[in-house]
Amino acid sequence: MKPQANSFVQILKQNWLNEKKTARAYRDLAEIEKNPYKKEILIKLAETEEKHALRWEKELNALGESCVEKSSRFKRSLEKWINQNLGFKNVIQRMENAEEQDKLKYLQQKEKFKDSAGIVKILDEFAREEKNHAAILHNLSREKPFSENITERILSREKWHGRGGNWITDSIYGINDGLGAVFGIVSGVAGATENQTHYIVISGLAGMIASALSMGAGAYLAAKSQKEVYEAEISKEKREIEENPQEEIEEMALFYQLQGFNEEEAKWIAEKLYQKPEHFLSAMVSSELGLSQASFPRPWNACLSASLSTALGAFIPLIPFFFLSGVWAITLSFFISLIAHFLVGAAKTLITTRSWLYSGLEMTVVGIIEAVVTYSLGLLFRLPA
Repeated sequence: MKPQANSFVQILKQNWLNEKKTARAYRDLAEIEKNPYKKEILIKLAETEEKHALRWEKELNALGESCVEKSSRFKRSLEKWINQNLGFKNVIQRMENAEEQDKLKYLQQKEKFKDSAGIVKILDEFAREEKNHAAILHNLSREKPFSENITERILSREKWHGRGGNWITDSIYGINDGLGAVFGIVSGVAGATENQTHYIVISGLAGMIASALSMGAGAYLAAKSQKEVYEAEISKEKREIEENPQEEIEEMALFYQLQGFNEEEAKWIAEKLYQKPEHFLSAMVSSELGLSQASFPRPWNACLSASLSTALGAFIPLIPFFFLSGVWAITLSFFISLIAHFLVGAAKTLITTRSWLYSGLEMTVVGIIEAVVTYSLGLLFRLPA
């Protein structure tokens, strides 16, 4: 056998072994699962992986290779014990990561088997199914009842990720970045110029404009890229529905089973939904990828909210210098900036759900460290009188 052919055989054998191992893991979990819906899903996933293994076995047999798994009884017993005692959520999350890795592996192998159209077709098909499995496992790993999970997801997405919702996040982080950047500039220049108001205001305003433009451009490009990724994913899902309608209907039915419908009901709903292609695509994308038209970011909204909020945050440390000068101005700037740091830290809990007091104090400490470090640097490089 040629070295290259031998390498291909080894790849196919590894694929076969991985599919066998994954199928056993699903069977092990199904064996102890008491929830009938979860049990049924796990068995179906196991059956799919077993079909994958059988396909690889046929390809190997066609190459004159036999498929014999060398595994001791002790090793298999240990594997089963781990699958059944590590904790349902832990095992499912591990399997989800494995399915994602398998998807990437199959896509990478397409280049190696580019001269074999049959194997490339199998790799395409299996990569798509592994991606679907990862999405199903992501839903399956949730500990709360399915209906409660779905409600929470909808409410969460509507609150923070619907149309116009991201501006809240952009604004909070924009204020935080602008405040931190210009507070540092004000402290440093104050230390370097012995609190000369003219230099502090000029450098602070320059920093404010630069920070606002930078944040706005970054937010615009990030939102634009994210939107393009979303659109690409939806376009890809649309092609999959057109090319493999039956497989996509079965996958949609699995998602409905995860919501508590029995197999017959789930299949009936999925087939009815398929009769309206646009609704089916929307439901598929929402279930599998967690995307919807409402979740698409708006680049210009992100740009404006990031720019304006950054400018607002950056302007706060400069306010006292329009009314006072010298030590009084820098002292007042220090105090109002620390208060602003605390308020921004507390506001971040709207996104992070942490303790508002802890988050506020954390940001205040960051502000103090920032002021001390930059003022000290200013003193170190103080301009000669």
